[in-house]
Amino acid sequence: MRVYRSICTLVKDRIRTMSASTELNPEDCNCFVVRSAARHVTQLYDQFLAPVGLHVTQFSILAKLKRLGPMTINALAKEMVMDRTTLGRNVLPLERDGLIKIEASATDGRAKELHLTKAGEKRLQAGREAWKQAQARFDSRFGAKRAADFRAMLRAVVASEFAAGLDN
Repeated sequence: MRVYRSICTLVKDRIRTMSASTELNPEDCNCFVVRSAARHVTQLYDQFLAPVGLHVTQFSILAKLKRLGPMTINALAKEMVMDRTTLGRNVLPLERDGLIKIEASATDGRAKELHLTKAGEKRLQAGREAWKQAQARFDSRFGAKRAADFRAMLRAVVASEFAAGLDN
């Protein structure tokens, strides 16, 4: 009986040690840290863009449409590495404010294309200075070299497509 109790105690101690050593802290989770950093950076850019009436995601949508031309919602979502429904929620205020227009695609009547309007181009131009100020603040606080390295690392994460095929 004494040996049995000793073994039980050893097993319980081992299980307790294993549980403690395998427990994950949010600070050790890549996803948690990346999302926390993204929220922090988003707040910075949103503060600078607020006087222009844009959020950084909206600014990015306008900039992509300016650079790439009219695109379907699906193509833009892929380009921005966003879920289609999330992009749709971000597009609605831009359409409401006349910054973009949504039309049936010329090549596929079932698909919807996003077009940057003249008002959208003006708002994008107005937001460029605010965006530059946010960019400069980030670089000055984080360090220009570290910021460039950070962007390169994040681009490499996106290019790795390590999550591709998980839904198959």
